[in-house]
Amino acid sequence: MSFRKLPVLLAAALLLVTVSVGIARAQGTVTDFTVQKTGGGSTSLSAYSGQKAVVVVFMSPACAYTRLYQERLAALNSAYSGRGVQFMFVNVPINLDAADSGGGGSLATFSDEGAASAALGVSKTTEAVVLQPSGAGFTVRYRGAIDDNPQVASGVQQRYLQQVLDNVLAGRPAGVADKRAAGCLIKR
Repeated sequence: MSFRKLPVLLAAALLLVTVSVGIARAQGTVTDFTVQKTGGGSTSLSAYSGQKAVVVVFMSPACAYTRLYQERLAALNSAYSGRGVQFMFVNVPINLDAADSGGGGSLATFSDEGAASAALGVSKTTEAVVLQPSGAGFTVRYRGAIDDNPQVASGVQQRYLQQVLDNVLAGRPAGVADKRAAGCLIKR
């Protein structure tokens, strides 16, 4: 082998490793976690292993982004709940001092002090994770923004979460692995 080909081979290997790490980050496996029900009691992710997909959305009523997404999330929940998709709206503490620490508006919510968000690699509200049941737990199919316009619903051009759910339900690849979400930082 000539030494001229060595930089090309090294560059190709580096590219392959970079792509593999990105895919592994987006396509990881989650075994289980437990969140508290807002009205009392708890539930675990494994309770939803019979669903076609589970969407975990991290939110905080103190975060303006959560309030902006309320109607869109309620519409998605309504549209997909009858199709084998379970939504889990999880309230998490954020890095803001706010008087409003109540529930998630009209959405039924769970609470979490960081275990679920850490298990799923989420750092912001309002960020969504699409999980699909697999043999040993759940496979992460998508992590990130709900759509491309958190501020103005009528200005949305890319509906990432909807696209992923449609693809997963049709048995196709997710289409997009992750999109950076805009939102409030989750308190660790």
